[in-house]
Amino acid sequence: MAVEFREVEKLRSAYAAAGQAHVFTFWKDLPEGQQQLLLDDLRCVHIDQVPGLAKLARAGANPTTSTDDLQPAEVIRLEDIGVGVREQGEELLVAGRVAAFTVAGGQGTRLGFDGPKGAFPISPVKNKPLFQLFAEFILGIQRRYGRPVPWYIMTSPGNDAATRAFFESQAYFGLAPNGVTFFQQGVIPAFDNEGRILLDQPHRLALSPDGHGGSLLAMATSGVLRDMADRGVEYISYFQVDNPLVKCLDPVFLGLHADRGADMSSKTLPKADDLEKVGNFAMSGGRQVVIEYSDLPAAVARARNPDGSRKFDAANIAIHVLSRMFVERLTADRSSFALPWHVAKKKVPSIDLGTGRRIEPAEPNGVKLEAFIFDALPLAKNPVLLATTREEEFSPVKNQAGADSVDTARRDMSRRAARWLESAGVNVLRGIASETPVVCEISPLAALDAEHLAERVVSGDVRMSNPEEAAGVFVEAEPCH
Repeated sequence: MAVEFREVEKLRSAYAAAGQAHVFTFWKDLPEGQQQLLLDDLRCVHIDQVPGLAKLARAGANPTTSTDDLQPAEVIRLEDIGVGVREQGEELLVAGRVAAFTVAGGQGTRLGFDGPKGAFPISPVKNKPLFQLFAEFILGIQRRYGRPVPWYIMTSPGNDAATRAFFESQAYFGLAPNGVTFFQQGVIPAFDNEGRILLDQPHRLALSPDGHGGSLLAMATSGVLRDMADRGVEYISYFQVDNPLVKCLDPVFLGLHADRGADMSSKTLPKADDLEKVGNFAMSGGRQVVIEYSDLPAAVARARNPDGSRKFDAANIAIHVLSRMFVERLTADRSSFALPWHVAKKKVPSIDLGTGRRIEPAEPNGVKLEAFIFDALPLAKNPVLLATTREEEFSPVKNQAGADSVDTARRDMSRRAARWLESAGVNVLRGIASETPVVCEISPLAALDAEHLAERVVSGDVRMSNPEEAAGVFVEAEPCH
C-alpha cells in the first residue's frame, strides 16, 4: 500500500503541534514498508492526549491517595441481601440489559504457553481452556434465562489475531459469532524523562498497553459502548481472563448494583494475610478507593479491630459491574481521560536520535504510563462492595508453579466441584485432611452454582462420567433450565 502524502503531512503536523516532531527523524531514509509501519504506530496513539501524558512523564509523579484518614469500606454480605435482589438481577438478564466483558490482552508466556492466556487449558478433568469455561457459563446463562448475552473481549495488539483464530477454530464454543465482539486494548507511548516519545526502532514507536483502566477508553474509541447501547445493554459485568472460578454473570451481584443505583460495584473477599499483594478497598475523604498493597503502610495493613479481626480486610479481586452510562461519562472527553495515569520508571530500549543506534539502558531511562480501572471508584455514585469467598470465586492463574498457579487453580476448581456435589447429596470420597482422592469438574452447562446443581440432581438432568483418560469425575447435563 502506497504511503499517502496528505496523511503523512497531517500526522507530521499533529505530532509537531504536540511537541513530538522528532518521531519523523528517520522518515526520509526509511523504505516504504517501514514508513507504513511507523504510520501504523502513529495512528494507534491518541495524539490529543500526548501533551498531557508528556507533562506527566516529565513530572514523574504518581497520583496518590492519603492514607491518613483511611477507614474500612462497608462490605455487604450475601446473607444480608433479600431475595428480591436476585430476582431483580434475573429480570435484567431476561430483558437483555447485561453484557459480559473480559479483559484478555495477556499472553500465556509466564505459564510456559505459546498463545493467548485465555486459550490456556486449565480445567482439571477435561482440560478446557479459560475461554471455554467463560463461554459455557455465558451459554448456560442464556439457556437458563432465554435471552442472548453479548460478550465483549478486549484483546491486545499482540494477541488479537490469535484470539480471533482460536475462537473460529472452536466454533465459538457454541455461542453465536455475532454475539462475541473482539476489540483491541489501547497502547500508549513510552517517554523519556523530558517528555519525548521514545522510538523502539527508527520506524517503530516504543508502545505498551495502557492498563486495565484503559479498557474503558478502548470501549469508547472502538465503538463498543455504542454497540452496547444499540443492543439495549445497560450493565457491564467485568472480569479478567485469568480467574477460572469467576461467575461471569451473577444475578445477585447485578441485582444489588441496580437496586442501589450504583455506577460501579465490586466483589471482595478477606485477605490471605496482612501483607497479601492485593489492592485494599477502603474509604478516604468520604469516597471508596483502592489502595495498592505497595502504598499501604505496614502498620495500617496490620491494624486490628477491638475484637482482633483485621481492620482493612477487603481485597480487590478485579470483579466489577459498571453501568454503561458511567463509562460513557468517564470517556466523553478523549483528550482528558477521567482516570489518572500512573507513572512507572522503566528501562526502555530505544533509538538514539543523533546516531540511529539502539540503546539497551542499564538504568531506568524512560517512563511508561497506565490506568487502573479501580481508579473509577472515587468517581462513582453509590459504589457497592459485595463479599464473596476465595473458595467459590477466586483462584487466579498467574504462575506456572507455586501460589496463584496452574496447580492451585486446578485444585480449587476440583475442590469447589466436590463441595457442590456434596451439597447436592452426591457422595464424594474424601481422604486425609478432607482432600478428594479423585479430581472433580462440573461443566458450567451442567450448573452455574451449587444451588443450581442441587436442583438439577433432584430433577435427574445431570449425569456423571468417569473418563478413563482423565481419571476424574466430570459432571455434564442436558441444556440448562
